[in-house]
Amino acid sequence: MNLPGLNGKNAIVTGGGSGIGRATALRLAADGARVLVADLNAGTARAVADEITGAGGTAVAVVGDLSAQEVVDEVVATALDRLGGIDVLVNNAGIMDDMSATADVTDAVWERLLRVNLTAPFLLTRAVLPHMVERGSGSIVFTASEASLRGSAAGAAYTAAKHGVAGLVKSTAIMYREKGIRVNAVAPGGTATAISVDPAPGGGPAVLGQYMGNVGRVAQADELAAAIVFLASDAASNVNGVVLPVDNGWAAV
Repeated sequence: MNLPGLNGKNAIVTGGGSGIGRATALRLAADGARVLVADLNAGTARAVADEITGAGGTAVAVVGDLSAQEVVDEVVATALDRLGGIDVLVNNAGIMDDMSATADVTDAVWERLLRVNLTAPFLLTRAVLPHMVERGSGSIVFTASEASLRGSAAGAAYTAAKHGVAGLVKSTAIMYREKGIRVNAVAPGGTATAISVDPAPGGGPAVLGQYMGNVGRVAQADELAAAIVFLASDAASNVNGVVLPVDNGWAAV
């Protein structure tokens, strides 16, 4: 059954070439949305867009690093020109750290993690908000993390970035709720995606290992996509400022 309020809408999905982003893009298209698939990988981004158009939907791909302002500008301009507007933004793209403890995090890792996982979705959110405000409506959904809710799910850099995402969600939700814009996030637990983790020896992984047994069943990308699309849809019309755990109860442990 299709969720209400998505048919004929225009949606941007970042990290849309694989994993949770791909599943979300396909589900939005199945519910009648026109989709811009943004991804760093040209092959996967175009493959997802082709899959949507091959099924009778409307989709376009934009390739690039969303931590660069010029790529953000291209995404917004393409959505306005090729789709006709922006109703939904799914800030899903992200990278994982090596689970380093604070004293072991290098400047390069810290800066890259915050740039990709926090600054990039901020840049795109800032860019789309004026268009949503002009329309008087919009829905923005972030992919946060279990690491947005606790200190025992990832390394220091990733945890700090994802806590920042949770704060950005809540602040933006309050600032724009009277403008007809809702802002929420999902907080995945263990999920089967293409994102890999190469843990640093000792330090963080050695400490965190005793807590990771609570993760429970590993989710499939479609399960996260279902929650994201629900939050984007009119079925969640009174849901705003929420960071929703989608983690098989890990956050409740």
